[in-house]
Amino acid sequence: MKGAMTRTSEKSGKASGLHNTLIYMRQHWQLYAIFMLPAVLLTIIFRYIPMGGVMIAFTEYNPIRGILGSEWVGFSHFTRFLSSPDFMQYLMNTLKLSIFGLLWGFPAPILLAFLLNRILSSGLKQKIQLVLYMPNFISVIVLCGIVRILLSPTGMLNMLLGTSYNFMTMPEAFRTIYIASGIWQGAGWASIIYTAALSNASKELKEAAVLDGANIIQQIKAVEWPAIKDTVLIQFIMSVGNIMSVGFEKAYALQTDLNLNASEIISTYVYKKGLLDGDYGFSTAVGLFNTVINVVLLVSMNSIVKKLNDGKGV
Repeated sequence: MKGAMTRTSEKSGKASGLHNTLIYMRQHWQLYAIFMLPAVLLTIIFRYIPMGGVMIAFTEYNPIRGILGSEWVGFSHFTRFLSSPDFMQYLMNTLKLSIFGLLWGFPAPILLAFLLNRILSSGLKQKIQLVLYMPNFISVIVLCGIVRILLSPTGMLNMLLGTSYNFMTMPEAFRTIYIASGIWQGAGWASIIYTAALSNASKELKEAAVLDGANIIQQIKAVEWPAIKDTVLIQFIMSVGNIMSVGFEKAYALQTDLNLNASEIISTYVYKKGLLDGDYGFSTAVGLFNTVINVVLLVSMNSIVKKLNDGKGV
């Protein structure tokens, strides 16, 4: 009886709180309008209005005539891309870079966060974090320049190995170079969110686990992993949703005429067809195809994770 009365009082308290909030918002709607208007306008101008450009994918776009004045061709650009003999090569190159990058790159910041969490000295921890975060602030083009110098026939790697290989001309080496350089640049910065989540792990539980004789793996499994599990799942869903969005700048900057078999991906193909060849309608169709695949993967992975994680997802 007392429990029922308590639940009833809690519900009535929440209802009254919501009612008071709505009354306050109605009385001061001008304040909310002033603060929300810039964000709403920026979102509409830079997010929603450009979506009209998707129509270019269904036209033989002519910049002089504009979108509405260009010839409507329907799905012919999509058919042309899907029936292209190079379609599977571009798709597989994109998927291989993304999937292998996800498999190797996604766990790296999590492991870094676990390792940083074991360091007791705050001064030493800050110095190590500074070193790990620094590569993230290097420009992608500068990073690619460093990679090219290190892997050139007279670079540091060949000097250490006593060889004279030009790794940038090897299609079989491109994927490893791309993924390894990405991990080096981004793993430290990406570990920040997991390090922050680990700060919520119960210190009492960790001390109890140590007293019970738990080793490091057991401590991580019982105490630290539950603290970051939800964060890891959300980040994983978002990463899978962007699996087709391989960084154009880096792939293009590391690309050479001799490694095109492995380095030519959908985003670099869109750039060459759209901006270099001027085939705007076709390149927009290819980019739209890439985006649709990303959306499908995001929704599918979110549904799978919800089923495996008691209804929790993005």
